Amino acid sequence: MITPDVAPRREFNDPDAALAHASAIYDAGVAHLRQQLQAFLDGDLPGDRVRATYPYVRLRVDTVMRADSRLAYGFVAGPGRYETTLTRPDLFGSYYREQFRLLLRNHAVALEVGASDEPIPVHFSLAEDDHLEGTLTPQRRQLMRDLFDLPDLAAMDDGIANGSFEPGPREAHPLSLFTAPRVDYSLHRMRHYTGTRPEHFQNFILFTNYQFYIDEFIKLGRETMSAAGCEYAAFVEPGNVITHKGGKTDGIAPPRLPQMPAYHLTRPDSSGITMVNIGVGPANAKNMTDHIAVLRPHAWIMLGHCAGLRNTQQLGDYVLAHGYVREDHVLDEELPLWVPIPALAEVQVALERAVADVTKLEGYELKRVLRTGTVATTDNRNWELLPHPGPERRFSQSRAVALDMESATIAANGFRFRVPYGTLLCVSDKPLHGEIKLPGMANQFYRERVDQHLRIGMRAIELLREDGMASLHSRKLRSFAEVAFQ
Repeated sequence: MITPDVAPRREFNDPDAALAHASAIYDAGVAHLRQQLQAFLDGDLPGDRVRATYPYVRLRVDTVMRADSRLAYGFVAGPGRYETTLTRPDLFGSYYREQFRLLLRNHAVALEVGASDEPIPVHFSLAEDDHLEGTLTPQRRQLMRDLFDLPDLAAMDDGIANGSFEPGPREAHPLSLFTAPRVDYSLHRMRHYTGTRPEHFQNFILFTNYQFYIDEFIKLGRETMSAAGCEYAAFVEPGNVITHKGGKTDGIAPPRLPQMPAYHLTRPDSSGITMVNIGVGPANAKNMTDHIAVLRPHAWIMLGHCAGLRNTQQLGDYVLAHGYVREDHVLDEELPLWVPIPALAEVQVALERAVADVTKLEGYELKRVLRTGTVATTDNRNWELLPHPGPERRFSQSRAVALDMESATIAANGFRFRVPYGTLLCVSDKPLHGEIKLPGMANQFYRERVDQHLRIGMRAIELLREDGMASLHSRKLRSFAEVAFQ
């Protein structure tokens, strides 16, 4: 086995020193893989199999939990050995440092950092703009399997997040929801689907199911960069096109948009706003949230259109979800339907305050345009065409006030991945009452409501940021024996 020279495992009581050691191990491993891969591309054959491994962090606790019971993360559940593999310290450095700091503070035992036994797949060592497909013949690609470690799906499943992982008698308990290969896999998928690099993603995510919202976000983003006293550092669009303060733009837009384009109003501390057009349907919603979850955002919020189910609703009214009927089916295997998806008070309050701030309505008047209730999510876009009485009866029994195709999926995946979530929808049609979408009506509706709805979502994020982000990570999202990393 051809391996790099890496620093030996060490124990640390300082989070910065622990992070520096993990970074040195990771950087040495990636440099080794890149060097060996380049030699292979140049026609040389290594004399043996090439391997580098991820760094790990390990914690041994011999006593019952010492942490403050009010905390939502930063501690382990009880005595035992806990560990996780680490990747991309350049991207996750601040996050890792904070997790290390909390473990040291809450348990007062040293952290062990060393090289793990988990191989770094050679694909995950590539630089941002490296591409293999065009430089290798089919025979050379086949030969790579004998010489390099390739991505192994068995090392990157979601058993920890799903609560189904059970360590063996000699196996450590997990410290994190995601292993390093799982994180790397999602980082590559995010770049593919959104057209932007993972480092541009911010800690607050807005999801939408309509391009109209993205068009408005682009307009606001570019205007913000030209405004005096701008609080954001840059506006990033697909292709990593960056508009800086003052309006200067770097980069070239791609010839076509990716499947789920992302746009980012960035801040130096990553507390800005990312907006992703996930398109229509629960499969897209699950796909995107599966991957963004590895970035450990502080919150994600769904802003989109829905069918109003009550006769008292008007087109353009807002629905603040406090419960979900899950008929999307895409998460049934990972998160059983009997699991409740609770509303998170901090996000609910921020969304309601944001509606009041933007609409200038308060109290009883606010109820004219905002209704709190259950949102039903279906995977059948033409549910209206099912035999009667069909889904209408179920929706009525559930007390649903609105129906869409993404919100319950996003909320359920937020629950599954311990990412605070919320939903604010806008009624765009009322099919049960004869008000279906028609082209002329839709265009007028979009012009009147999209700008206001988007500003409400952005205002909600401002309120969450102002109120402090630590309170967002609710104990409601913790399982019996939760991992320590947020």
